[in-house]
Amino acid sequence: MAEDLKIADGTKAEQYATLIPQIKALLEGEPDLVANLANITAALKEQFEWLWVGFYLVKSDELVLGPFQGPIACTRIKKGKGVCGTTWEKAETIIVPDVELFPGHIACSSLSRSEIVVPIIRNGEVLGLLDVDSSEPDHFDIIDQRYLEEIVDLIQI
Repeated sequence: MAEDLKIADGTKAEQYATLIPQIKALLEGEPDLVANLANITAALKEQFEWLWVGFYLVKSDELVLGPFQGPIACTRIKKGKGVCGTTWEKAETIIVPDVELFPGHIACSSLSRSEIVVPIIRNGEVLGLLDVDSSEPDHFDIIDQRYLEEIVDLIQI
């Protein structure tokens, strides 16, 4: 596929519905994990213009920063720490309407106001996660959760 992205208008669900086939096409035939994670982050950032979009991968006993788009990020996160570490520990998607109210939130950027973190689970084990931050409070909802979980399921890891 040509590396062009068709930016969609419409409702959030309509935007995801247009984006997901494009992400599938980007991943098709490409076995390299880093390349695929990089293209997913770029596609999501371009479509939704979020503050930060990126992946963390589980390596030994911590999350290690992977491909991302946005401001400089935290490089390593321990299990149970912040939204990402809590998502890893609970093995479930977490939506945070106001990051300042999340106990133990790790502020990589003071511009972040809300966040969604989606785990990448294979054979019952969290292998990584997709982290998305918005500069707007209460930005993410069940629609984002549904489609971001669908996108994460496309990743061959």
